[in-house]
Amino acid sequence: MDACEFPTVNSNKEEIRKIFDTVKTIAVLGLSPDPEKASHRVAKYLQEAGYKIYPVYPKEESILGEKVYRSLEEIPDSVDMVNIFRKPNALVAIAKATIARGDVKVFWAQKDIVNNEAAEMAKQAGMMVVQNHCSMVEHRNL
Repeated sequence: MDACEFPTVNSNKEEIRKIFDTVKTIAVLGLSPDPEKASHRVAKYLQEAGYKIYPVYPKEESILGEKVYRSLEEIPDSVDMVNIFRKPNALVAIAKATIARGDVKVFWAQKDIVNNEAAEMAKQAGMMVVQNHCSMVEHRNL
């Protein structure tokens, strides 16, 4: 059976409101330095909305004025939410790394990114999960 045939594991609007009310720090996985890319626009919006962002990207030294980390594991500070701009097949490894940190409360896969196996892992570890939603659009809608 194709993974797309199963309902998406996801938070509801009330939980999304709670996420934005409680989250202070966001690791943005796949944050591009290119201002034209969605990851850059979304991270900039969240930063301007008052959230502390931690760019995670394989290159660059800084993006949006913040130090760039090569992996989620490298971030020394507490992370409330991971905001993921990566291909769906990367999400299981990301879920494992997120769970291993022990401090992440929200596992958020951006628009068009769904991996129910990873989402279920994060949910079982006690995280709120959002898939296939843009964090910028959801924040604006509140």
